[in-house]
Amino acid sequence: MTKTQVDHAKEGILTPEMLEVAKTEKIDEELVLERVANGSLVIMTRKGCPPVAIGKGASTKINVNLGTSSAAIDPEAEIEKVKIAQEYGAATITDLSMGGDISAIRQKVFENTELPVTTVPIYQTIVERGMENLTVDDILSYLKKHIEEGVSSVLIHCVEREMLEQLKGTGRVMGMVSKGGSFTSSFMLLNECENPFIEHFDEIMEILRENDVVLSLGNTMRSGCVHDLKDSAQLMEIETNAALAKRANEMGVQVIINGMGGHIQASDIPGSVKLYKEKADYPLFVAGPLPTDIAVGYDHIAGAVGASMASGAGADYLCYITPAEHLSLPTPQQVKEGLIAFRIAAHIGDSMKYGLNDADLMLAEKRANFDWKGQAELAIDPGRPAQMCPDEGPCSMCGDYCAIKIMKSYLTGED
Repeated sequence: MTKTQVDHAKEGILTPEMLEVAKTEKIDEELVLERVANGSLVIMTRKGCPPVAIGKGASTKINVNLGTSSAAIDPEAEIEKVKIAQEYGAATITDLSMGGDISAIRQKVFENTELPVTTVPIYQTIVERGMENLTVDDILSYLKKHIEEGVSSVLIHCVEREMLEQLKGTGRVMGMVSKGGSFTSSFMLLNECENPFIEHFDEIMEILRENDVVLSLGNTMRSGCVHDLKDSAQLMEIETNAALAKRANEMGVQVIINGMGGHIQASDIPGSVKLYKEKADYPLFVAGPLPTDIAVGYDHIAGAVGASMASGAGADYLCYITPAEHLSLPTPQQVKEGLIAFRIAAHIGDSMKYGLNDADLMLAEKRANFDWKGQAELAIDPGRPAQMCPDEGPCSMCGDYCAIKIMKSYLTGED
């Protein structure tokens, strides 16, 4: 039987991936062993590529969603987005393609990035098999297919019939907004059955074990607007995902819990993160969250505000949001804007979790010396400030009346 990172950690064996993570994340090797063993730290791997650490003690990571839809099929644009994700600091990519030759697009994604790739197999299953004649064998077959093709993580939705009954009585404004969750729920309702991902959970874990693929537990019951507050359906899903995460870890499978994502009022963000972490101290993956609904067209900014709060409160893994959220499939430029916004959010969150970063100090020192080129080089997106700054001296905002310049001689003791 193939041994996973969890298996090795429980046996006290440091794998090459654990050693690399300990070095890059500056975490003691024994702590890496302990955290991988108990599931609080996940190492996402891809053959021949650097491992990515997500969870306790690691820097906050950013995931970039991309992929075609039934209404917008442009594989070349998606590959451009892949390259942007790689260039501008994403940690992982999730391919959500639902239009065109999905398998061929996924292969192109693999060919154009070194980043770990996640998929939601139910998406391709629905596109190519349809809903009415769909079988459990189809669902498991597509999951196996994605793993055989080399994905590093798969996301499944473990909604239960009882949750669906609870959801009917909540009076939510937005109802259910999870696409994968709606597909899984529809299958259950049409076939009058329980969730196949739960009923075949042990079998799925054995499939994941073979390639040490990370299990990502979806967030079917997330809120679709800030007025849809935490309800019984959400609380039930938290309990179910926590129990399934524990079961996966016991079977040697690494697991990430999706939670608290979507839309949540700002005052509830820290407490919601705390609730998830109290229930299950596995890496917490958060989409956004969006703390307001009126930022349409600027949801990447609103999302970054919520994401910085979530990261600072303990969330480990952020799914970016673009300016096109709720409106359209994002363009490559919008993918870049969303990724940069969320890298800023992650940096702020890490400063709250781990303390100030030396990069901020280094940039401030460059700024104090009017070193414009040096500032640009230290920025998250060096190209943007390089287009705006002067060649030398104070900026055009202050000109000759720069406070730093006026007081510099006095404060430094120079003539």
